[in-house]
This record gives sequence, C-alpha cells and structure tokens, in this order.
Amino acid sequence: MHKPTMGAVLVGLVPFLAMCISVPLWDRIYPFVFGLPFNIFWIVLWILLTPICMFIAYRIERKKIDATESAGKGGVQHG
Repeated sequence: MHKPTMGAVLVGLVPFLAMCISVPLWDRIYPFVFGLPFNIFWIVLWILLTPICMFIAYRIERKKIDATESAGKGGVQHG
C-alpha cells in the first residue's frame, strides 16, 4: 500500500466540497434547471460528476504506480 498523491486526494475532494461545503451558495429553489429546483439539480449534477472525478484521481494514482514500478525494474518493461 502506498501513500496517495496530493493531486488524487484533491480531485477526490471536489465532489464532497461541491455537495457539502457549498450549501449556502446553492440552497435555493429558484431558478428551475431542466424542470428541477436548483438545489436538486446541483446535487444530481454532482452525483453524475463524482465518477468522473474518481476516474481522474485513479488515473493520477495509476500513473504514479506505473512510474514507480518501471523505475524499480530499471526502466525495462517486460511483456
């Protein structure tokens, strides 16, 4: 197990911050967006965007792991 990179942690925190910490900024009913009150639209939007943020965090971590593994093998990759 390795320590996660700061970039991956920050990308992973984006959905949490957008849904929980930013409540005073979007806690209103009007305007309606796609027929939904704005606060419901905001939550649904971030529920849909969260997997994208997690995929980006995964790719950041995977790049670090791949670089570490290739450096441990002397930079030679075996098929």
